[in-house]
Amino acid sequence: MNNQPYLPADRSIGVFDSGVGGLSILTAVKELLPNESFVYLADQKNNPYGGRSVSEIKKLSSKVIEFLIDKKVKLVIVACNTVSVNAIDYLRSKFSIPIIAVVPVVKTISEKTKTGEVLVLSTPATAKSQYLKNLIKKFSNGKKVHVVGTSRLEHLAEKGIITGPKVKSAIKASLSIIKNSNIDSIALGCTHYPFLTKEIQKFVGPNVYIYDSGGAIARRTKVVLENEKLLSEKSNEDVLYTTGDDKEFERVLKKILGKDFDRLIKKIKKANLES
Repeated sequence: MNNQPYLPADRSIGVFDSGVGGLSILTAVKELLPNESFVYLADQKNNPYGGRSVSEIKKLSSKVIEFLIDKKVKLVIVACNTVSVNAIDYLRSKFSIPIIAVVPVVKTISEKTKTGEVLVLSTPATAKSQYLKNLIKKFSNGKKVHVVGTSRLEHLAEKGIITGPKVKSAIKASLSIIKNSNIDSIALGCTHYPFLTKEIQKFVGPNVYIYDSGGAIARRTKVVLENEKLLSEKSNEDVLYTTGDDKEFERVLKKILGKDFDRLIKKIKKANLES
């Protein structure tokens, strides 16, 4: 157990994912809480998490949180659905720092649907997790919930490929079920997928609504910081770390963030979780 006694409000928020996907969460939180600073870690050396065992996911995510705590963060956002649905209870029992976890917005799509038929698009590890099954049981309220687990879309986004023939082909293969159904709402159950929203929307058409977790996590983060009296009054410089190739990380970020890169990204560093 890592004890976090008193946490100054001017400390950064720690955010992590197995790769670049968590940036979709960080940008949403940053938009709502502009006075906060962030330490982001992309564990690209061990990416993807989606095909790993639960024990591997627990071990890897524990090392990441230890790294973030060492960077003196005041709160951790698990910006990876695969970690959240497979290890969140374990992580909260191990660490006393506040931990916020991103999960597929099953409740939202179940409330928004007009046809009563919805879909969760996630990684294989999230799709087969008991946690997601429990979410569906708790929040679907009799709606028909389809679950599609695929690794192709995550792999493409991780390489900065968010448009073009490969993306179109992967989306068609992953969402073929849409064409013969009454699905009108999709929950993106992987934080890489918001970077592919435009292409997904083109495929499913204007009558299918797509929801991600960014807004919900941003609002939850604000509530926790308020309750813990940890809201910052002034932001410091954000720092992004990768356990992989930092130059490749920067290249991909420029691809997926486009014109927002220079505004959002100031400092990129290499991280070693083994030390």
